[in-house]
Amino acid sequence: QVQFVESGGRLVQAGGSLRLSCVVSGRTSRYFMAWFRQSPGKEREFVARVGWGNGLTYYGDSVKGRFTISRDNAKNTIYLQMNSLKPEDTAVYYCNEYPSIAYWGQGTQVTVPS
Repeated sequence: QVQFVESGGRLVQAGGSLRLSCVVSGRTSRYFMAWFRQSPGKEREFVARVGWGNGLTYYGDSVKGRFTISRDNAKNTIYLQMNSLKPEDTAVYYCNEYPSIAYWGQGTQVTVPS
């Protein structure tokens, strides 16, 4: 059974940076891993994805140029480097396969006060 454990979220001031980590255990069934986020009252939103093999990346429009997704295959870990953070980046961040599977981890809270 695959599991995702996200970490690294905290309160950070606007304009600051943060790096999130996601440790993946078990066997994944998709080629891509991704970060998603969900703010109160909103639907879960795609943030970025990365391929396990070639590291090919793709970003949502709202984070393009500010966030960088990467992976460490040896550690089975996915990262999300977030720079130039804005209040609208406030959300719980989750990692999952892409397309996502039914299982979701607990997520990690990122708060950027306005």
